[in-house]
Amino acid sequence: MKKLSLLYILSLLIILLVGSCTPKQKQSQSSVLQTQLDSLYTQQFPNTDEPGGVLLVKKRDSTLFLQSYGVADIKTGEKITENTLFNTGSISKTFVANGILLLQQRGRLSIEDSIAKYFPDFTHPEIANKIKIKHWLSHTSGIPDVRKVKENREFFLTAKDTQNFAPLKIVDSLYFEPGESFRYSNPAYNGLALIIEQVTGIPWQDFIKKEIFEPSGMTRSTITNGAHPSSGVAHGYVFKDGKYQEEDYGELPTFAASGNCGVWSTVHELVNYEKAVQNYVFLNKELTDQSRTIWKPDNWKSKWDPFVGYSWYIEKIPLDKMSSSEITLINHTGSNGGFNSFHIYIPEKDVFIIGLFNQPLKGYNELLGDTIEILVNQNWGE
Repeated sequence: MKKLSLLYILSLLIILLVGSCTPKQKQSQSSVLQTQLDSLYTQQFPNTDEPGGVLLVKKRDSTLFLQSYGVADIKTGEKITENTLFNTGSISKTFVANGILLLQQRGRLSIEDSIAKYFPDFTHPEIANKIKIKHWLSHTSGIPDVRKVKENREFFLTAKDTQNFAPLKIVDSLYFEPGESFRYSNPAYNGLALIIEQVTGIPWQDFIKKEIFEPSGMTRSTITNGAHPSSGVAHGYVFKDGKYQEEDYGELPTFAASGNCGVWSTVHELVNYEKAVQNYVFLNKELTDQSRTIWKPDNWKSKWDPFVGYSWYIEKIPLDKMSSSEITLINHTGSNGGFNSFHIYIPEKDVFIIGLFNQPLKGYNELLGDTIEILVNQNWGE
């Protein structure tokens, strides 16, 4: 569930040079790109009978790379395909954030609202009064995660959003004043999901399906609301004691808390989602641009520059040392039990990179960096 900054992950890209194929290369750049990406991910997932994943790279409407690796279910041996549903981890937060912004667009709430308006039962109301919805959207509230998961493992195996959010109501101090810095928060997004339910009067999952999934053409995507489906989806695995063991619903505490990590989707439907965001299908241009613009609060005090909008991470990556060339990464990554994922859009190249995996990635940072390095060196398949 933890989000890693791609600015850190991809810092090695500063030494890359944008070039074309050398005379020695007989294959087209597109073919070389496909070969290199397949080699990279085959090294990551060498065994066809183990968990793996699927990677999709698109440039505009053209598919540069699409390949699946491994199995969705070790017990049945079902192979992963481009249509396999995966838990997307924290990419789910972008759906919750867009749900909140959609309600603002309709005048049913404001991101300037204090969370005390929706949760008047905080033990220390002065804390709830300080925090605004926009602080939760951007992980700048400073609210600590006080869930005692290790002590109450059995409880948190099936605890939904309400139960995962409840411990936050008793916090008596913040890491920092809201807006001063960044600190990632999973239960804050459980709280945002609960706000959607309060405002709409229906389960937040139903609201997202109707207002975002349907208009985006996400016909097979779903959201956890209790036990996840036992068939028709990839299962998540971790390697323990010399073998792969399932780690998702029923094995991992907090997996049932869906506001921060409950969306299940495919690589194709996440591309549909990204296109719907860009084309303002469900959210207007003003709020979409706001969500994808770095928000720097007036009282920001961190030594690090902010790099988050409203759920989306927006990071500039230099391409080489010799010029000012750079690319923008609008992105979110995810990890949840045995699942890893990344959703990246590069507007300068109109490139989508969607990866969904059902085992924790080895060398996660390097894999992302190497993926983009191949795209850069092969001139984005052009």
